[in-house]
Amino acid sequence: MKQAVHFGAGNIGRGFIGALFSQSNYHVTFVDIAEKIINQLNTDEGYNVITAAEHPETLAVQNVSGLNNLTQEQAVIKAIKEATYITTAIGPNVLLRIAPLIAKGLAERVKTSDEKVYIIACENQISATDLLKGYIFDALDEETKAHMVNKVFFFNSAVDRIVPLQHNQGSLDVLVESYYEWVVEAPENIPFVEGMTIVPDLAPFIERKLFTVNTGHAVIAYFGYLKGKETIDQTLRDSDIYQQVQQTLRETGDYLIKRYDLDREEHEAYIVKIIERFKNPHLNDSVKRVGRAPIRKLGPQDRLIRPALEAKKVGLSYTHLAKAIAAALLFDPQEDKEAMKLQANIHEYGIEYVLKEVSGLEASNNLTKEIIAQYHALKS
Repeated sequence: MKQAVHFGAGNIGRGFIGALFSQSNYHVTFVDIAEKIINQLNTDEGYNVITAAEHPETLAVQNVSGLNNLTQEQAVIKAIKEATYITTAIGPNVLLRIAPLIAKGLAERVKTSDEKVYIIACENQISATDLLKGYIFDALDEETKAHMVNKVFFFNSAVDRIVPLQHNQGSLDVLVESYYEWVVEAPENIPFVEGMTIVPDLAPFIERKLFTVNTGHAVIAYFGYLKGKETIDQTLRDSDIYQQVQQTLRETGDYLIKRYDLDREEHEAYIVKIIERFKNPHLNDSVKRVGRAPIRKLGPQDRLIRPALEAKKVGLSYTHLAKAIAAALLFDPQEDKEAMKLQANIHEYGIEYVLKEVSGLEASNNLTKEIIAQYHALKS
């Protein structure tokens, strides 16, 4: 049986990428530091993926196992040596931590094998695989890098599937939305994986996804939180927030249409489809989950700042994006460490400092001025 090694045994890893590999007759080795999940994977050797729908469907995922990368390094290296695919779904900030171990596995592999291996970081970040590749190469000598040519391939991807907080303590089963998209920038002749779409140029797909799905989701979460809403679908029943989401995605859409020459009617239909996905009450998705880690989400390349800057560059409107950024700056649930750090920095140093440090925005930038104006308007 073909082998896949997937870093990240969380809900997205199990409910999305790992499930697709299992459906494609791969044995999936999940690598994670969550000892309880790893042990359960090895005991149960499977789990169910259940769709959040009026009439749920259940997919039985089999041929899975787990390894703890903190305590089973040699076993992980062995798995890497035997894998056709190595994938991740751990969050872009964690790629740096796992790269040295992947590098060790690849170094051992290319000494004894000419078999090709394909590495794909399935993260919500532009060029995440390039980022991972850089970290891996930093841990390798020049001779090993030379041996990797035509043996180790790195492909960027865009992933899209809503996986809400789970309420099934003690179970590996995962509740997911029915819709998913996994687009990979790669040659057509790579080994088949169910549900993977191969494209020659990823940029239009990943930006369309990030600046529609991720931007829209964040806007709902931050405005929903400010109004005391609990879930995403509940928030969208608020007409003011619904309108804010539509207007924000019109701004990101105008940029995407101009940048990639997208068909306006097709893109507007895509926006409608995305908002309909967010309305799904069976997901019962929390605004705090979707809004969590606001420092990362306010990064210069992420879902709010990047499209606002790009829109500004080409003379398009960014007013509603600025208002959404201001709402993110007011996100302050006590249990969210990043949110608390953000609030502490705002309190101590002020908004201008935070926008410079977190988002790379200069005080003189008109976007900065618009965000600050919107921040004070929302706060009053």
